[in-house]
Amino acid sequence: MDLGAQVQAWIDDDPDPVTARQLQGWLDTNNEVELQTSFAGFLTFGTAGLRAAVRPGPSGMNRAVVGRTAAAIAAYMKERNLTSVVIGRDARHGSQDFTLETAQIMSGAGMKVYVLPRALPTPVLAFATNELKCDVGIMVTASHNPPQDNGYKVYLGGTVDGIHYRGSQIVSPTDESIAAHIDAITTLSSQPRGTEWSIVDEEIIRKYVSITAAIAKKPGNLRVVYTAMHGVGTETLLQVFQKAGLPAPILVDAQAYPDPDFPTVAFPNPEEPGAIDLALETARACDADLVIANDPDADRCAAAINDPVTGWRMLRGDELGAIFGEIIARQSKNGILANSIVSSTILSKIAKHYNLEFRQTLTGFKWLAKIDGLTFAYEEAIGYAVDAITVNDKDGISAAIKLVQIATDLAAQGKTLLDLLDEIWLRHGFHATEQISIRLADLSQVGTIMGRLRKSSPAVIAGHRVTSIDDLSKPTDGLPPTDGLRIWLGGTIRIIIRPSGTEAKMKCYIEVIEKDSVRAQVVLNQLRAPLKELLS
Repeated sequence: MDLGAQVQAWIDDDPDPVTARQLQGWLDTNNEVELQTSFAGFLTFGTAGLRAAVRPGPSGMNRAVVGRTAAAIAAYMKERNLTSVVIGRDARHGSQDFTLETAQIMSGAGMKVYVLPRALPTPVLAFATNELKCDVGIMVTASHNPPQDNGYKVYLGGTVDGIHYRGSQIVSPTDESIAAHIDAITTLSSQPRGTEWSIVDEEIIRKYVSITAAIAKKPGNLRVVYTAMHGVGTETLLQVFQKAGLPAPILVDAQAYPDPDFPTVAFPNPEEPGAIDLALETARACDADLVIANDPDADRCAAAINDPVTGWRMLRGDELGAIFGEIIARQSKNGILANSIVSSTILSKIAKHYNLEFRQTLTGFKWLAKIDGLTFAYEEAIGYAVDAITVNDKDGISAAIKLVQIATDLAAQGKTLLDLLDEIWLRHGFHATEQISIRLADLSQVGTIMGRLRKSSPAVIAGHRVTSIDDLSKPTDGLPPTDGLRIWLGGTIRIIIRPSGTEAKMKCYIEVIEKDSVRAQVVLNQLRAPLKELLS
């Protein structure tokens, strides 16, 4: 079928008159650029679900693509006698429409359907999946992607195909099964639609708030600045603070409430340069003790502190992981600490010090959440599960309240978060970590770069001899295969190179272990430029 015929067939089947008209306009004016972009293949459905720019056609996020995906998930559910689904959404462009599309298709398929009452954090959807005993949870969100994007995360509630999900994100081969069902759908208009669903009762949300607030057992009076990064976190976080008896945080007004255009940031991700500049300005102006930032769907948590040496600065994800890990380990008589392979090795040492079990998984909370009996887990990309029993996923709201409690307890002892980190480094050595990200023009470049690195691996990097290289696509440590390389420079420098799972990006994760931060920084400075060259 030629492009024109493909476009016309899609228009005839599109449930959204707005996107149908847009395609028709491009077809009538022979706008090949827009049509080729919109018809570059159906969006790939993977373990991260869907994520792409909101635009017409099979290559974008729109009602037609979402409807087919919902129908495919319904077919997957029927094969396994799964009968209930809860749907949540963030406040991005299209999220409300995509939620409605999903509810109609799921209702038409005969499922028992619940819909969250408004735009809410992703952790609330994960919580509701378990609390309602639903078989499936669907979250319409693109997390911290650029403003033009939206996406679709899928959770499973129970044990499916021998995997104990308990309200966590899907892993293979579930994604492949759903993708196969998507491929089998030739027309959306033939899918039945229904209008029967229930709005999730506010009591479920209040229960999440109460359980999360209970993390703060001894509330204090720290001055906390908070930014929701134009996302959906503010309402829920304020409720949690109030329930816990904490003073209301000082909001960064320009970023406090949902705005799908994310006008004050280039990328709505607290990790991106400049994203928390307004929060730091607010902190300086009001002499705050701590800054906390959530990403737009509030499943990630970042923090900034007033460093006496450098002034206000972000804590790295691994620093925050070490802080949480140390305190949770002290409070646990037994349990399991875990992190992803690209995160610092410090958590494994903390676990050993406190005689706790440690596990390591591939990157992504979809893997960490499959660990039965998990006490605490984190990944360096500011994702933390400080209460894995309540939410079997990363949760930026519970992480925020836990961090405030830790900082409050330390303040009562005349200490700070930096003092706690110094104690950890004194015991285990200073663990410096850094991530280098290189944006690519398109995903096709990933294979070229990884192929080149595998074919001609470096023998020396910045004067440091490469002592071993692990090809993570052929693992020897019991982990599933993944596209990446782990490079060791002696016993104190570890480098992991991998593509991003959701964006056209190459990522490089560096860990340097030295006696102090000064020596570690020297090594990091040596490595930075040669590694950027390797990734380009």
